[in-house]
Amino acid sequence: MWRIMGLIFFENKDYFLNETKKAFCCDRIIEFLMEKGIALFDTASVIRRLQDNASDKFLEVMEATDIGRLLNQLSKCKTIIATGQKATDILLTQFEVSQPKVGNFSEFVFNNTFMRLYRMPSTSRAYPLALEKKAEAYRKALFNTKLLSNS
Repeated sequence: MWRIMGLIFFENKDYFLNETKKAFCCDRIIEFLMEKGIALFDTASVIRRLQDNASDKFLEVMEATDIGRLLNQLSKCKTIIATGQKATDILLTQFEVSQPKVGNFSEFVFNNTFMRLYRMPSTSRAYPLALEKKAEAYRKALFNTKLLSNS
C-alpha cells in the first residue's frame, strides 16, 4: 500500500521507506495520514493464516471488525476503500450496498449519510497486477474523493 501511496502523492514508490530501505517509516506514514485526514483499519480483527503467504485465499476471518461502530466515531467519513475481495466481502455483509466492480464504487446510506464503497485491487504483492496499474486505480479513487488534485 505504501509504495502505491508514494507513487500517487510523491511520484516515488520508495517515499515511505526508512533510511535502510528495508522497512516503512512509521512517523512519515502517520504524518501523511493526519495531513490528508485518512483513517485506516482492517475489516478483520482476528484472522488465521492457513498458509504462510499474503494471499486472501488462505486467510480465515475469525472475527470481522464492526465497521459501523468505527464509522460512528468518524462523522466526516464519506468513503470506504476496500483493498481486495476479502475486505469487500466483509463490508457487503455489514452494509446494504451492491458489490462494485474492481476500481469502481457503489453508493449506500449509513446513518442518513450518503457514502461510497470503492472496491480496489489488492495492494498485496501476491496480487498479480503491476504496481503502476494498482497506483492508477487508486489515483482515480483518491481524485474522486478530493484527496488528490489534478496537479
